[in-house]
Amino acid sequence: MSMEHNEKYIFEAEWYDKIACILKKFYLYYYPFDNTVELFDIKTRKTFLRRTKCEGIQAKDFYVGATVAIFSRNIRITDYADSTTRTKLQTKMQKTFAIIKPTVVGKLGEILKYIVASNFHVANIKMVKLTQEQATDLYKDKEEATIAYIVNYLTSGPIVALELLGDHAITHWQELMGPEDPSEAIAKAPSSLRACYGKDSIHNAVYGSDSEEVAEKELQCFFPNPKTSKKGPANTATLENCTCCIIKPHAVQAKLTGNIIDDVQKAGYTISAVQKFFVNPFDAEEFLEVYKGVLPDYAAMVGELQSGPCIVMEIKHKDDKYDVQGEFRKLCGPMDPDIARQIRPDTLRAKYGKTKVQNAVHCSDLPEDGILEVEYFFKILDNS
Repeated sequence: MSMEHNEKYIFEAEWYDKIACILKKFYLYYYPFDNTVELFDIKTRKTFLRRTKCEGIQAKDFYVGATVAIFSRNIRITDYADSTTRTKLQTKMQKTFAIIKPTVVGKLGEILKYIVASNFHVANIKMVKLTQEQATDLYKDKEEATIAYIVNYLTSGPIVALELLGDHAITHWQELMGPEDPSEAIAKAPSSLRACYGKDSIHNAVYGSDSEEVAEKELQCFFPNPKTSKKGPANTATLENCTCCIIKPHAVQAKLTGNIIDDVQKAGYTISAVQKFFVNPFDAEEFLEVYKGVLPDYAAMVGELQSGPCIVMEIKHKDDKYDVQGEFRKLCGPMDPDIARQIRPDTLRAKYGKTKVQNAVHCSDLPEDGILEVEYFFKILDNS
């Protein structure tokens, strides 16, 4: 056997077993050569999962702080378990914190496409409304005179907070944003985000942490560890005149989030809340219960929804008289992507769906379901 075959990364990991209410701790072995994983239970000193192939995960999904879905169990990686793994991965993969500011939230899809095309992995996403205090905290190093303007702008509407992961993420994101003043950005870095989307040095589209320490602190504030009782900023769901859209795990994994959001926004819809969720088997069954005994694919749909992170959105329309739920369903297209490609080729499922189960998006079926489904995620699951 060559070294490549046996090369492995070893992490310390944990999984909260909700049914037994215990936190299990593991050594997680990952073998890049054949994309296999193995779990060793630290307490019982027994193999919990023999080395096995795991669909839908890749080498880049393994880093400290990541949550990986292994057979519907959301396993959180807490540390490196040996120095080889640490040396190999720590220098390379880095996380940073980024914000998409109020005036460009309407271009979220376009910006996400650009971020992903620039080799970033969007590890977390949440739309929030900043308080004066949170906004001031982000810019406490700025001169007094400009802080008031910046804080006013940042609290003027929702922002989208992101955890970005990539090689040398902090400097790479700074380069991608470009100089703070968009006119300087246009001259020096014409393809940067601030050159493309910024108006002036306050309304300059995006924000990013400027060091590892700052990134760590800001990520903890916006995306706190689920084990701590700390709550991040509240979501922005309005729970009225809305419908629900879920970008399914297979589409998130295939990096289609930006494309789907861009299509939704270009079709004239407003995304009034967005957040990444890991749905456990119990919640997946409960959420999809209306299809039980109705659709033959019910079990497979439950399996898909819990197979990895999904991205949930509250969708609205500027016009209050608009049938947002009915019209949005038309944009999603027929449940079966093959049929969608024949009769409605420009719908989301025609463009991004693979099979009836992996059909890119879930959308609310009935008018009254829209609010209920949004509530399920943004009110019940987000606060549990």
